Amino acid sequence: MTALLDADATEQARRLKAFEISSVELVEAAIAAIERVNPQLNAVVHRMYETALAQARLPLTDAPFAGVPMVVKDFDGFVQGVPFTASTRFLDGFVPDHDAEAIARLRRAGLVFLAKTNLPELAILGTTESQFRGPAHNPWHLNHSTGGSSGGSAALVAARAVAVAHGGDGGGSLRIPASACGLVGLKASRGRIPTGPDLGEGWGGYVQFGTLTRSVRDTAAMLDVLAGPMPGDPYAAPPHTGPFLAEVTRDPGRLRIAFTTRSFFGKQTDPACAEAVTQTAQLLRDLGHDVQEDFPVFDRDALVQAYLVQVGVGTAAEIEDMAKWVRKTPHASDFEPATWFLRQVGLAMGGLDLQQGRDAVQAAGRSLAAFHQRYDVMVSPTLAHPPVRLGELGLKPADRLGLAALRALPLRPAIRAALAQLAADNFEKTPNTQIFNQTGQPAISLPLHSNAAGLPIGVQFSAAYGDEATLLRLAGQLELARPWIGRKPGVCAC
Repeated sequence: MTALLDADATEQARRLKAFEISSVELVEAAIAAIERVNPQLNAVVHRMYETALAQARLPLTDAPFAGVPMVVKDFDGFVQGVPFTASTRFLDGFVPDHDAEAIARLRRAGLVFLAKTNLPELAILGTTESQFRGPAHNPWHLNHSTGGSSGGSAALVAARAVAVAHGGDGGGSLRIPASACGLVGLKASRGRIPTGPDLGEGWGGYVQFGTLTRSVRDTAAMLDVLAGPMPGDPYAAPPHTGPFLAEVTRDPGRLRIAFTTRSFFGKQTDPACAEAVTQTAQLLRDLGHDVQEDFPVFDRDALVQAYLVQVGVGTAAEIEDMAKWVRKTPHASDFEPATWFLRQVGLAMGGLDLQQGRDAVQAAGRSLAAFHQRYDVMVSPTLAHPPVRLGELGLKPADRLGLAALRALPLRPAIRAALAQLAADNFEKTPNTQIFNQTGQPAISLPLHSNAAGLPIGVQFSAAYGDEATLLRLAGQLELARPWIGRKPGVCAC
C-alpha cells in the first residue's frame, strides 16, 4: 500500500498502463487509506465507493489517468447523480442531474471519483469549519486549520489517501489550503479552465477551478486535462502551444524576479512566512535568476472593498440560484451568520458600487501588467501567517450580536458600516491571494518551507496573465532544487 499511495498520480498512471498494478488494487488501497485517516481529518462528506470500484473493474482505456483515484470537492461543479451541498443545510438532499464541464473532463481523463470533500459554507472562508459539516483537521497538526475553501481535498492529498483532488479558487481557495497542508496549488489564468455550464463568471470572474497535488508534474498534467474553453464561454485565456506538462522539465532561463514579504491586504507578515520568502529569494539567486525586492502599486482599500462587494453580490446570486434548485425560500436560519450577512451586502449594494469595484480591479490589473513587463515572476508569502488554530477565525460574541441585529433590521447604512469594518480587519491571516483572482493572473503556491512547529509554509509565485508556462518551468526547477514530496504529516495513510 505504501508503494501505491506514495506515488503521485503520474506515476500511478504509468504503473497502471504497464500492468504493474490494477485499478482495483489502487482504488481499494485509496479507499482503505481514506477510511484510515478520515476519522481524524473529517475531510469526507460523501462516499462513492461502489461506483468507483465498478469503474475500476472495467478494462483500462487509453485516457491519460485511466484508473487513477481522486476526490472531488463538494462545490465548484456538479457531479451527476451525487449529492451537492456546498456545506449548507439549505441544499441537503439536492442531487444534480449532470456533470459540470470540468468534472466531465476529469472523467474523460479516466480519473475515478472516490468521495466528495469538506469545505466552508458556500466556499466563502479561508478555513474549512462549517456548522453543517464540522471542521476539517490539518494532518500536520490536527488542532490547526487546513485552510479553505478546498480544505477537505487538501487534507486527503497531504495525508496520502489520494494523489490528486479537485477544488476551486475564488480568493485563494486552492493556494491557501496548499500552503496550509504542504501541497502544490495552482490558480490558473482567468478563462483557462471552463466553469460552465452552470457557472458563468463565478464571483465576477474571480473563481477558477483546479486541483491540489503533491508534485508539479501532476499539477501541470491536470491543467492539460482541464484547460481550454467550452462552447459558449464569453472569453478564454491565450492558448498555449503544446502540453503544459512539457514545461515542467524545461529550463526557465534567467528570469527577472521580484520578491516581497509585505502583506498585500493585511498589516503584518509573520517572521516564519517572511523568512520563507527571503530564503526562496536566495535560492533563486543561487539558481542564476536576477532577483530584487520590489512591490507593485495598487489601491489596497479600493481592492478590498471591490472584493467584498463582488463576493457579496456573488453570494446573493448563488443563494437565489440554490433556491430555484431546491424550490425553497431562503431564510437567515438556513445559513451561517457570515454567509447571510454577505447576502445582505449583495442585496444592499447598487450597480454603482459594483462598477466602481470593477474599475478598481481593472486599474490594478493594468498596474500589475506593467509590473510584469519589468519582472517575469513575483514571489510573496502565500499566507501572511502559519495555519491558524481551528476556531481562531470564528465570529466573536460581539460580531454575532451585530450580525443578528442586521438580520432583524437590515438597514443599508448599517450594512455598509459593517462592511467597512470587515474590510478593515478581515484579511490579516489570508491577505495575499485575492488580488490575483481579481486581476486574473496565474499564481501557484509551492511547499518550500515550514515553521519551527512543523507547520507547512507555502511560497506564492505569480506571473503575467496567460503565462502559466513560466510558473511551471520555475516550479519544476525549484522542486528539483528543494524536493518536498518525501515529507509526510503526522496523520498519513502510509
